[in-house]
Amino acid sequence: MGASQGESVQETVTLPVDWIPEASEVLLEARAWYDNIRPGLGERLALAVEATVEIIADHPMQFLVVYRSRRRAGVRRFPYGIFFEVQVHRIVVIACFHGRRNPRRWQTR
Repeated sequence: MGASQGESVQETVTLPVDWIPEASEVLLEARAWYDNIRPGLGERLALAVEATVEIIADHPMQFLVVYRSRRRAGVRRFPYGIFFEVQVHRIVVIACFHGRRNPRRWQTR
């Protein structure tokens, strides 16, 4: 069952995702904060971020460029955005950022 003549086969390549240390640190702090609010809520944040990162890895170009070559993906059920760059053979997460924080803080990374 190959593609017939004239059809294109779109191949999905999952790119590896690397996090800069500052982005990982913010996520760990947010997870601890949510766990202090309600036990287990930090784990739910981590799972929501993980699900978002999987989508980013599979389909990075579906997200809009928000600053230079950096794209943003929203995290479901939490007011966080994941800001990332698509490079040749990988994706680099440069920020995991709360929606109410000053967006200029991550732009210098």
